[in-house]
Amino acid sequence: DMIIVLGSVRTDAENRAAIEAESIAHCTRSRAEPGCIAHNCHFDAEDPDLLVFIEKWADADALRAHFAVPDSHHFISALRKLAKEPSVIEIFGAEPVDFAALAKP
Repeated sequence: DMIIVLGSVRTDAENRAAIEAESIAHCTRSRAEPGCIAHNCHFDAEDPDLLVFIEKWADADALRAHFAVPDSHHFISALRKLAKEPSVIEIFGAEPVDFAALAKP
């Protein structure tokens, strides 16, 4: 089953540029990894100090391989130093749901 990862990190004006640069580089590298379907970061429209990550992986093995990449360790270490509070990460097993069928009364 596909794996979805949701993460977030708190920033502020002082460290926004550094966190954004680290995050964009990490997302770009990650999208080139086998089994990565999507890996993006976005600032929350209601909370501009919150950077949100949305990742989709083909399966758990692809995500395990991603976590084992040395650059992933570097990224996590960099965020720990820059973040204003501990990062949040949630991992979900997922399967596609047909929206049209779900939306029927």
